[in-house]
Amino acid sequence: MKGLGNSVPSELSRILGASIFNVFKIVESEKNLKMEQLSHTLDHVRRTVNGRTQRADRADIGQFLTPVAIARFMASLFAPNRLDHVRILDAGAGAGVLFSAYVERLASESRRPLSIEVIAYENDGRILPELTQTMTRCEAACGEAGIAFHGEIRGEDFVAAAIARTEEGLFAGPGERFTHVILNPPYKKINGQSATRKRLDAAGMEVSNLYAAFVWLAVRMLVLGGELTAITPRSFCNGPYFRRFRFALLEMMSLRRIHVFESRKKAFGDDDVLQENVIYHAVREEKNPERVIVSSSEGLDFERVSIRSVPFAHVVLPKDRDAFIHLALNHADDRVVERMRSFTATLHDLGLDVSTGRVVDFRAREHLRAQPEEGTAPLVYPCHFQDGFVNWPAPSGKKANAIALSAQTQDLLVAAGYYVLTKRFSSKEERRRVVAAVYDPHRIVSLLVGFENHLNYFHTGGNGMPEQMAKGLALYLNSSLFDCHFRLFSGHTQVNATDLRKMTYPSRDQLMRLGLHVQDRMPEPEKIDTILEEGCEKT
Repeated sequence: MKGLGNSVPSELSRILGASIFNVFKIVESEKNLKMEQLSHTLDHVRRTVNGRTQRADRADIGQFLTPVAIARFMASLFAPNRLDHVRILDAGAGAGVLFSAYVERLASESRRPLSIEVIAYENDGRILPELTQTMTRCEAACGEAGIAFHGEIRGEDFVAAAIARTEEGLFAGPGERFTHVILNPPYKKINGQSATRKRLDAAGMEVSNLYAAFVWLAVRMLVLGGELTAITPRSFCNGPYFRRFRFALLEMMSLRRIHVFESRKKAFGDDDVLQENVIYHAVREEKNPERVIVSSSEGLDFERVSIRSVPFAHVVLPKDRDAFIHLALNHADDRVVERMRSFTATLHDLGLDVSTGRVVDFRAREHLRAQPEEGTAPLVYPCHFQDGFVNWPAPSGKKANAIALSAQTQDLLVAAGYYVLTKRFSSKEERRRVVAAVYDPHRIVSLLVGFENHLNYFHTGGNGMPEQMAKGLALYLNSSLFDCHFRLFSGHTQVNATDLRKMTYPSRDQLMRLGLHVQDRMPEPEKIDTILEEGCEKT
């Protein structure tokens, strides 16, 4: 009986313990369910807002609301919570999808904070009712999870407010600081004459797009050790317009992860956004990490993500004075990078340069002619590209074929010669980013020629280059190797002259040899790659 008597309380304790545990699990499940419902509600809100506003209106203010799948993924990038008090900044908050995704995650963690404060900036009055509702839902969900919540919506210009709050001067305070920043900032070019531009210039912040200004200012508002996760266009990764921004970002932040969408259509598919977007996570500290996680997905399926760890020195090259950010997503990309290392010549080494076409057609409209006539020069557009050469004139179409010769147009033209042209913009139907063609002066009889602004042209001091060199260069530019490397290197959906200057090329002798393989048309793509592989093995 003694043994039985001792076993009853033990068994009872086990049953009671299991019951309490099950009750705890039920309570936790109910809390998590409410947080799940919050996300589903927000996805409905996003679709509703998009349904009642015109895409043109959203584009005008650079507002593209974040899908819940992206918001949750971004929130997942933050480190597990170790703080009692979390302070979140969401600038350009929209309907509040981003900060609510992180609140959802914090409320479901085993180590929950005691309090969460959210500061959300949004100056589009049309969406403030939804944003207010999101704050209310977050407060209710946190109350269920036993977390104190305070939310504040600021319907003011974030750039002006952030500059004022982060100014350092004789009477400036310590400024406003946050433990976490989560951003989908507006994507919009900054007008050079705008008040925003003047404020940023006065603050020493040289940026060309609002998204970079938002990220830069938000970084300044992070505490030491604070974390940022943002989704922005990939364009900041290279190019001169974002140079100062890259330096500031890499100086203040330790870049931990970059996620790339392999399709430029799928991140904001229902908004018809064709920007190449990236998501990045960084920590406010001055030392660079040894390695960076680079991941990619086809679209919003974050269950199927390719992940790799890359040395930081491969992402930002140590001796690169422009601090370009290179993103090799897989071993195939690594092979492209390795193969390109055998080409070390710069355009300067080759005696070449590349410029943007001088003729901006809408500014020179009065000088344009549909077909060539006496007193005109050929005008070349991307539509004149055919089989790797310029086929001019085009028999019919919307574009002009000629430009009148006059004192007003003489500076828009160059002397006839062999030039290599590339399209600055690729159409949706084209698989390639870089498309090149040779301008052959023997095919087009004229002393002068005009290249339209949607083209880049390679030249020698403003004049043409040797025939075989032009053909070899065009073949190289049309290779899969160059196209793949350019895509890795460039975050733009366009091909800028600045980016082409930063690329490396075969030697002059190699280009001349490659040119021997080009006759009256460019070889097929597969043949080009074989020619490049075999032709450049020789020294």
